[in-house]
Amino acid sequence: LPVKVLDASTLSFSTRVKWFAICFIAGVVCSILGTGLLWLPKGIKLFAVFYTLGNISALASTCFLMGPLKQLKTMFEPKRLVATIVML
Repeated sequence: LPVKVLDASTLSFSTRVKWFAICFIAGVVCSILGTGLLWLPKGIKLFAVFYTLGNISALASTCFLMGPLKQLKTMFEPKRLVATIVML
C-alpha cells in the first residue's frame, strides 16, 4: 500500500518545472513589490510581509525541482549551514 501512495503522489517533470516557474516568479514579484513598498508610510511592515512571502515562495520553488526532503538535506549540509541560519 505505501508504494501505491508514493507512486500516485509523484509529479511529472513538466509539472514540477511549471510549478517551479510559478513559485519562482511569484517570489521575485513579492520581493520586488516589498522593496518598492518600503518607502511608503508604514512601509517597513509591508516590506517584511512581502519579502518574507517572496523568500518562502522561492524556497518552495526549489522544493518542486528536487523534492522537500532533499531540499532540507541540502540546506543543512555543513558548508551551507551558516547561509541557511542567516536566511531563516
